Amino acid sequence: MDFKIDKLDGFTLVQVVKEKLDTHIAPSLKSELVLLSGSGEKNILLDLSKCNYCDSSGLSAILVANRLCKTNDGVFVLAGLQPAVARLISVSQLDSVLNIAPTLDDGKEMMRKSIEKK
Repeated sequence: MDFKIDKLDGFTLVQVVKEKLDTHIAPSLKSELVLLSGSGEKNILLDLSKCNYCDSSGLSAILVANRLCKTNDGVFVLAGLQPAVARLISVSQLDSVLNIAPTLDDGKEMMRKSIEKK
């Protein structure tokens, strides 16, 4: 499996366990995110701490997750960005659109606080 999914208190944690979020992994990740959303999950924390590379298909999967959560009045948080992935997010100017936490623990905290506000 290319990613791990855990239902936590009030949100779902999706962890990419491969070093690359690219055309080999992104389509199945997108499908899983759509299934999660379809089953009523609206709060998703995506952990990319093991991921050192992301291409346009990976960015697309991230944006799909963000859109699905927003459409369902939920929260999407991206956590654990490695330097190369963080640069790509920044160059794409998505750092102003996405909720980004430096670590998984920070992401969990950000998620809990965001859910409490809703």
